Amino acid sequence: MEGPRQNDGANEEEPMFDTEIKQDVPPLPTPDMSGDELFRLGMLYSTGQGGAPVDLVSAHMLFNLAAMKGSEDARIYRRELSQEMEREDVAEAQRAARRWLDSGRVALSA
Repeated sequence: MEGPRQNDGANEEEPMFDTEIKQDVPPLPTPDMSGDELFRLGMLYSTGQGGAPVDLVSAHMLFNLAAMKGSEDARIYRRELSQEMEREDVAEAQRAARRWLDSGRVALSA
């Protein structure tokens, strides 16, 4: 029976946990983003890619904003996503989109 392997220093053990902070976080939406850019950002949040957490409320909000800027794909994905979400979460996403629009208007008019 073999005992535990000895580390001879030739190959160091890999750490069990990745403790480095990831810098691959998605950008925050800005008022000058196009509908397509907002749609792509919504896709990151709906799938958890690109360093984004899976956040369906944020994804719905971004699809909503993208749809307002003319993205047909965002309209489709927003509708499909809302069927998978709780009613309260859809309402929160809509409120978040309104807050974002309101804050963007204030920042743009100043």
